[in-house]
Amino acid sequence: MNNRRNFLKKITWGAGFASLGMPQLVEAKSTDFNTIQENDAQSAFLGQQQFNMCGFAAPKLDKVRIGFIGLGNRGPGAVSRMNLIEGVEIVALCDKDPKRASAQQAKLEKAGRPKAKEYSGEEGWKAMCASSDIDLVYIATPWSMHTPMAVYAMNQGKHVAIEVPAAKTIDECWQLVETSEKTKKHCMMLENCCYDFFEQLTLNMVRNGLFGELVHVEGAYVHDLIDSNFSKTSYSDMWRLRENMRNGNLYPTHGLGPIAQCLNINRGDKFDHLVSISTNDFQMAARAKEEAAKDPFFNEFAGKTYRGNMNNTIIRTNHGKTVLLQHDVTSTRPYSRIHLLSGTKGVAQKWPEPVRIALGEEWMKEAEMKEMEAKYITPLVKHIGEIAKKVGGHGGMDFIMDWRLIDCLRNGLPLDQDVYDAASWSAIAPLSEASVAKKGKTVEVPDFTRGSWNSNKPVSLSLEGGATTEMRKS
Repeated sequence: MNNRRNFLKKITWGAGFASLGMPQLVEAKSTDFNTIQENDAQSAFLGQQQFNMCGFAAPKLDKVRIGFIGLGNRGPGAVSRMNLIEGVEIVALCDKDPKRASAQQAKLEKAGRPKAKEYSGEEGWKAMCASSDIDLVYIATPWSMHTPMAVYAMNQGKHVAIEVPAAKTIDECWQLVETSEKTKKHCMMLENCCYDFFEQLTLNMVRNGLFGELVHVEGAYVHDLIDSNFSKTSYSDMWRLRENMRNGNLYPTHGLGPIAQCLNINRGDKFDHLVSISTNDFQMAARAKEEAAKDPFFNEFAGKTYRGNMNNTIIRTNHGKTVLLQHDVTSTRPYSRIHLLSGTKGVAQKWPEPVRIALGEEWMKEAEMKEMEAKYITPLVKHIGEIAKKVGGHGGMDFIMDWRLIDCLRNGLPLDQDVYDAASWSAIAPLSEASVAKKGKTVEVPDFTRGSWNSNKPVSLSLEGGATTEMRKS
């Protein structure tokens, strides 16, 4: 009880608390690394789970009425994809900049869809979330707004889908869990890499025991983003450059999501503890100084401390498996998410291309690979994969993700990613920061399921009861 009371003291309540009868989050406190390490404050919620959202199936929705928040970077692509899916009504468009909402409105008009209501300004998203004609709020804003918007939307009776990461602090992770359990509203982090083709294939192979017992897995986000981080137009208010002033694995979920599903994290196993180490920063501060010398706009970014080029984070699970995560968005090297599964009977590896599988000590030949792909393609990819490739969005995985979300909501099926996944995958960022700050000291990973991981069922690869959602006929 005291732990819960201490946590609640950390929440900043909005002025709407008295009138709405519910908390309105303004801003979560930043993670206290010393508290995390020495007092184990990340396990603040030791009480019982309010309601188990793993495997939860919300009532069917014949039509999924969507409101979008954030139409600058990822949002427009999501509007375009949802525009193609049957059973979707795009009823609201929201961005701080009204021009962005209007630009997406034109897409709806071209597709012959009814006009959506537009919201804008600093507080427009709150008005949108309060609207009674929305079932799902799709959030594609800067990271710092993900949890406040998701919590507010769930408290307004909406399901939420949040771009990655879902939360920036451990407090925020718990807020998502508590709110989803309390409201019985879905909180899905939009981890698209779980729906990529090789990741789906290898997940099915794991389920069929081809790799034996998984022992070690690896994932990464290695992507040279230094130019876009210093671009005045890529991210509004230079928010992503500001995020790089933190030091840890700041963007873990693309590599982590697919391998966590293969390990049945939160569904038979859980993350136990981690250690994290970063290199020095060899480029970011130098680039900031260089840009400031040419343009006074960058003066505020010069002389600041930035994250190291490469971060290595190692996680150990409760069942003794290990996870290696890497994060580097500065160094000059080809893009890689890694995706390595190593078991007692075989291994799978993606990045660098081509993808490879070995069920022994030699990599499979091309003909064998094609046989595996044909035999272990998941029902989801078999049903919608070819259409997804034509639609696009990171090779089609974005569309598979969006289609699957809508089909689950329309058929009253559990989602592939629940709030515990959103919390435990996102939590790696602040926990890695804490470990880096303490020279690689071990940090415990909280159990956001509060014990239900022992009995939760693995993510279903079946489309039983679903696959009724088709492409929209314009």
